[in-house]
Amino acid sequence: MVLLSARFLSVILSAFDLVNIHLFHDASNLIAWETSPSVYSGIRHKALGYVLDRIIDQRFEKVSYFVFGDFNFRLDAKAVVETLCAKATMQTVRAADTNEVVKLIFRESDNDRKVMLQLEKKLFDYFNQDVFRDNNGTALLEFDRELSVFKDRLYELDISFPPSYPYSEDSSQGKQYMNTRCPAWCDRILMSHSAKELILKSENDEKIVIYDHIGPNVCMGDHKPVFLSFRIAAGAGKPIANVHKCCVVQ
Repeated sequence: MVLLSARFLSVILSAFDLVNIHLFHDASNLIAWETSPSVYSGIRHKALGYVLDRIIDQRFEKVSYFVFGDFNFRLDAKAVVETLCAKATMQTVRAADTNEVVKLIFRESDNDRKVMLQLEKKLFDYFNQDVFRDNNGTALLEFDRELSVFKDRLYELDISFPPSYPYSEDSSQGKQYMNTRCPAWCDRILMSHSAKELILKSENDEKIVIYDHIGPNVCMGDHKPVFLSFRIAAGAGKPIANVHKCCVVQ
């Protein structure tokens, strides 16, 4: 979920597009784990590429744009599992009637073969959720690779908040993740490189660009809302731009 609102301090003379998006999810943890990148990542790649092509369709005026919503970007599941369970042994559980893999169990090689991770179609049960919360989970950002395909077309501010999905919907567990999926930064606010140039820095060095999530300790559903707050000059990007007039966009 992404929240966007605007408070205008002066007349805006510049134009930009706001595009809301919701891309495809990972239908199965087991399938997502099979390849790196996953087949689901490839599907999202094609869908986002199609949307971006439509935004910059040559038949229409070219303006800066922001794309926001539930991109369903996931961490590279295979790489994450291999890292979290580097010293574990894997047990495969198959269905008796079809011989299909229905569960993977990763156990520590020693320590009484403690179960570290159980993986099923809709189960990602890792024994230590702190890895996704400590330092806002940024140690796992190296596995957040889906946006890299679009680095020449899209820009994102640095992420300094924990994975936005999947949180428990228990009202008493505002910081707890559900064990259905590997936590990931699904909810994002991206922008064209020209839109990046519209964001101004304060003359007195006040921090006026904020990219963060809402309700870190409060249950807000399975997604934590993400917001972007910045200041933009009236007429920015045009010859008549006046850097002393601005609006705040959130």
